[in-house]
Amino acid sequence: MSLFQPTRDEARSFLADAWRKHLAREPLTPLEAITADIIAAHPEYQPLLEAAPAADTRDFLPEGGNTNPFLHLHLHLALAEQLSIDQPPGIRAAYQRVLARHREPMDAQHALIECLAETMWRAQRDNVPPDGDAYLECVQRKA
Repeated sequence: MSLFQPTRDEARSFLADAWRKHLAREPLTPLEAITADIIAAHPEYQPLLEAAPAADTRDFLPEGGNTNPFLHLHLHLALAEQLSIDQPPGIRAAYQRVLARHREPMDAQHALIECLAETMWRAQRDNVPPDGDAYLECVQRKA
């Protein structure tokens, strides 16, 4: 598996493997432990992860009203990393303001993930790097 550019199957398998190891009480890497905590907070996705997700070739398109559970969980992971290193600068403080408003960490994370998803979508659409300033502006609006 490429660390920086995993395939869709590898990314899905990572989530499922972390959850399987968590359920089996096997040792987890720090990233797997964070992943398991995120999955534990999303019981609606657990059956999917327990049922061989690498074989699941669905494309969960938003046009059909579908949320991609794999993308959603990976956005949580991306946000967790951003918060841990405060990158882009100011994201940690902005998260604290959003958290004060929402009170529940998962609600605050979901608010920021909306901004992250929009930022990533715009970057892909325009074939440019993600705009960290626009991302932080979106986050500030959530606070």
